[in-house]
Amino acid sequence: MARINSTVIKETRYIALFSCVLSVLMQAVFLIVLRRFDYTVLLGNLLGLITGVGNFFFMGIGVQKAVEKDEAGARKVMRFSQTARFFGVFILAMAGVLIPVFDPIALVISIFFPRIAIAARQFKK
Repeated sequence: MARINSTVIKETRYIALFSCVLSVLMQAVFLIVLRRFDYTVLLGNLLGLITGVGNFFFMGIGVQKAVEKDEAGARKVMRFSQTARFFGVFILAMAGVLIPVFDPIALVISIFFPRIAIAARQFKK
């Protein structure tokens, strides 16, 4: 396997950290506002966090591989990466929704935390 670019690692760390902060805030909302906090909320949150950050990481790997190709090759790599990541997120999300040890609301919300982190970073710049 090729070496992972330092930018991919740096950006994934940022997304993971920001997503963890949002996850803690979501846990607090479940505890304070909804008065509903059990292990399913924590497990759903963790699965969603792993799914969202993993999706971002594998997108970075796909971009890294696409940059090394010509235009046609880059399109193929990105199309495959997008399709594979979509199915991966779909399978993990469906498993989390169908398996009762995961809270589906916490799962779905936390999958979107990396998108919020990306938007916040763009807003900050």
